Amino acid sequence: MKLSVKKIADADTLQKAFRIREEVFVREQAVDPKEEYDAFEQEASQFIAHVGTQEVGTARWRFTKNGIKLERFAVLKPFRGRGVGQALVKAVLDDIQGHPESTGKTIYLHGQVTAMGLYEKFGFQKSGQLFVECGIDHYLMRRAVSDQP
Repeated sequence: MKLSVKKIADADTLQKAFRIREEVFVREQAVDPKEEYDAFEQEASQFIAHVGTQEVGTARWRFTKNGIKLERFAVLKPFRGRGVGQALVKAVLDDIQGHPESTGKTIYLHGQVTAMGLYEKFGFQKSGQLFVECGIDHYLMRRAVSDQP
């Protein structure tokens, strides 16, 4: 299995990432499409994972008033448990580490309860109480930008 993750640099690839999010979030997890897509699609740094030539996962990150937020991690069901999620988290964190404006900022995400173990492997820690977002249980998870996986 040849796994690769690349930063998205063109509209066609971004549409492929949207199709993965549509499958995982809208179809599988019943998230309202109005909640899935937002005003940050163009400003966020977006990534796509491939196994061979097939697009199998996606993620994004962006700057917010609270720091750096990781979002929209999605892996197609047949490819879960095969390292795709880990490769996406690593690629996103590597990209953030290389960004000059990331210094000293908190990295955070809204982790679905079922995916918390993945994020914990990279130094994220649960913060606060359980909350529901788009009908799915989440925790706020944080990590200092200087932390290494």
